Amino acid sequence: MTPTLILRNCALVNGPADIAIANSTIIAIEPNLPLTAPTEIDVAGNLVSPPFVESHIHLDSALTAGQPRHNQSGTLFEGIEIWRERKQSLTLDDIKHRATAALKLMASQGTLFVRTHADVSEASLTALQGLLEVRDTVKDWMTVQVVAFPQDGIYGGPKNDDLMEEAIKQGADAVGGIPHYELTREDGVRSVHRIFDLAQKYDRLIDIHCDEIDDDQARFLEVVSACALRTGLNEKVTASHTTAFGSYNDAYAFKLMGFLKRSQINFIANPLINITLQGRTDTYPKRRGLTRVKELWQAGLNVSLGNDCIQDPWYGLGMGHMLDVVSMAVHVCQMTGLKELDACYDMATICGANTLNLQDSYGIQVGKPANLIVLNCPSKYEAIRCRPVVSHVISRGKVLVETTPPEVKWQQEVG
Repeated sequence: MTPTLILRNCALVNGPADIAIANSTIIAIEPNLPLTAPTEIDVAGNLVSPPFVESHIHLDSALTAGQPRHNQSGTLFEGIEIWRERKQSLTLDDIKHRATAALKLMASQGTLFVRTHADVSEASLTALQGLLEVRDTVKDWMTVQVVAFPQDGIYGGPKNDDLMEEAIKQGADAVGGIPHYELTREDGVRSVHRIFDLAQKYDRLIDIHCDEIDDDQARFLEVVSACALRTGLNEKVTASHTTAFGSYNDAYAFKLMGFLKRSQINFIANPLINITLQGRTDTYPKRRGLTRVKELWQAGLNVSLGNDCIQDPWYGLGMGHMLDVVSMAVHVCQMTGLKELDACYDMATICGANTLNLQDSYGIQVGKPANLIVLNCPSKYEAIRCRPVVSHVISRGKVLVETTPPEVKWQQEVG
């Protein structure tokens, strides 16, 4: 097969190599490839990596910060109230314009796989329909999964349960939930069982906003784990946030960890948002409000990372860059050892692909789709330390984005 694109002098995890691509597939990876192609790029020893994977984001609310007002308390619950007001004015064009702008921003920074949650608590299902349209529009250069997410709870309104099922029928890729925001603990448990029922009925993945609260008595994670064990869904199940896990007493956490290892569910931490929203009612000492990322990783469980929000009612900042998320994880989770740094980078790449169940179509291997990025640095360590420019984004075998690294010029002689 004749290459259409060759990357020369790539720094890969296994050492230097050239990468040959034919159309949309990687056909060869080895040093000094004796091949030629119409387009050849010398990456000069820079890191070539699988693309970043955004495991958890809300594209329906992206880029709405200040609409209709800013979140002054910085809390999760004020954010929910502001979004409840803002979503009354949603239109398909509004959703599609903002979501596409956010995806283009993320792609320019190396993200080519995204899981987004769509609020399905409104009867119109506008957020869902808009994101499904965007998913199909960008499919030639970006892979998007849409989660049916009942922001107000499956049992928080008389029609929410029916709206959830309708959202799945309309094409949502995964079933979501928010058990800690249901009206009672009993409703929360019932909602988890309902999520698993729907996932089995329609053969969908599961991604639940689980225990996103500082309350050490929020213990829906054990229910999710038990349901995963009993149904056999296991790696098709994801628990997002689980910030209460950081507040559990160690005796309970140790017991729970054993159950989690048996269930082999996925976890998603959102360090930028978790460190911002959680611990707001603490004086001092103030909790970091993050799940036990390091301990989950040490236990061999799959942990990935997400931005969660980009300039919305919960987080008025953010550029959607996964290296910002990785950097925050390194610091907040105190994962500064060399193996820990590598693990945090993997949480934004290969672990994210595992969460999205994309193992067969992700990675830099011969025979796999040619999705990869070039960072202006030689290693994962330097990528985290410097947060360099992603100079090339290659999607489906073609260069999608090319960015020139900034050049620093001194105007005076200094000693």
